Amino acid sequence: MTSPTNNNVYTFDRKLLARMTGALGDNKTIGKLCSDLGHVFAEFLPDIFQNETGLDIDIGYAGFDTGLKSELIANLGNGVALCDTSLRNWCPDFVISCDSPVIITLMEILLGAPSNAIEEPKPRSLSNIELDVATMIFEKIADVLKSAVSVAGSFEPVVGRPYNASQRPAPDPDVADVYAACINVTMGLGPVLSTFSIIVPQQTLLKTAVVFPKGMGQGRKAKGAWGEQLEQQVRRSTVSLEARIKLQSLTLDSISRLQPGDVIPFLDTKDVRVEINANGRDLYICEFGRSGAKYTVRVKDTHGSESDILHHLMS
Repeated sequence: MTSPTNNNVYTFDRKLLARMTGALGDNKTIGKLCSDLGHVFAEFLPDIFQNETGLDIDIGYAGFDTGLKSELIANLGNGVALCDTSLRNWCPDFVISCDSPVIITLMEILLGAPSNAIEEPKPRSLSNIELDVATMIFEKIADVLKSAVSVAGSFEPVVGRPYNASQRPAPDPDVADVYAACINVTMGLGPVLSTFSIIVPQQTLLKTAVVFPKGMGQGRKAKGAWGEQLEQQVRRSTVSLEARIKLQSLTLDSISRLQPGDVIPFLDTKDVRVEINANGRDLYICEFGRSGAKYTVRVKDTHGSESDILHHLMS
């Protein structure tokens, strides 16, 4: 018996191992599966959006990319929202992404902005409220995907809370990266042409039988109901408020000498005026007061209408 040495120890080729174990396919096979799924979205998503929003949204298959899952997600850039998703008996961990401009535009239109007055937004990180709205977009994409893959059982997709790509945690070094495919689908709304993508492990995709669902879009909510759901989602979102009270002026010398326990009087001597703002926008004019053991503010006036305040909070 010959003792093993460094000269006869070899590293197994990663791609070859992945092909042998069904975790990596050839471009022709992967491309056909991505194309079939892309055309299911192009066929059924426009009707769903039309039925539920009254908007004409153009959907089209835009090709695919392959590579390691972490690299495919990184290549999407920081101007996208991501959503970790699972579908029992199909894939326990896949990612849906969507460019931020179409999410921003869709929200503005459904909240009353005329489509001909909207300019194409630049890709950017989304606010918490916009991420709340993005949840419903991801849910529609996941619903169509669920209907397009043939899996046992009638399980619904589990759609996680959307987040900005810049907030995605770094990959766990102890978890092996997998070969995946990125299915790209364009979404056109007015002047905006964006892309949403589905990043799926190739091992899952190679076992997938794509079907064209029957009757998609039928029995859906009445036109306008999705817009109402969107508005309710926005109204339920939590917003952090800040109160600003003007204090009496002090000299720089006095300010530099302030110590714990010193008192600075309010500028107002009667009703103390308080400005309430959120996201850097002034919303209300209030007066300072007290209720029981808690200090409070009472709203006296607003900076604009209810609609103006909603738009301020979402900008």
